[in-house]
Amino acid sequence: MANTDAEIVRSVMDQWRSAVNAHDPGRVASNFTDDAIFQGLRPYSVGPDGVAAYYEATTVGMTAAYEVRETRRLADDVVLGYLSVDFAFPERPTLSVNLSVIVRRIGERWFINHYQVSKLG
Repeated sequence: MANTDAEIVRSVMDQWRSAVNAHDPGRVASNFTDDAIFQGLRPYSVGPDGVAAYYEATTVGMTAAYEVRETRRLADDVVLGYLSVDFAFPERPTLSVNLSVIVRRIGERWFINHYQVSKLG
């Protein structure tokens, strides 16, 4: 069971990464709350359907690797994570981004409730 804030964020993001790397949009979306705000590098969406559509449109063979940079406990059941993420592609250069997530515990499981990508430079 995840104990520290960083372990909580990593447990959720490991599931996200596994689904992204498998190019399984439905499984990616299953890591998000029903009211999750999702902002990738295209217009934002709300909820798992928008997340699934976003990842359905990604390049097959794209993989994600991440590092948790910072975490903050916002409430008993809410943790903010700030990450660096490298998206690698089979036929183009790796895309490095910053990612802020808010994960929220619902029952015994943690889900992504907010996902915001930023690309500097």
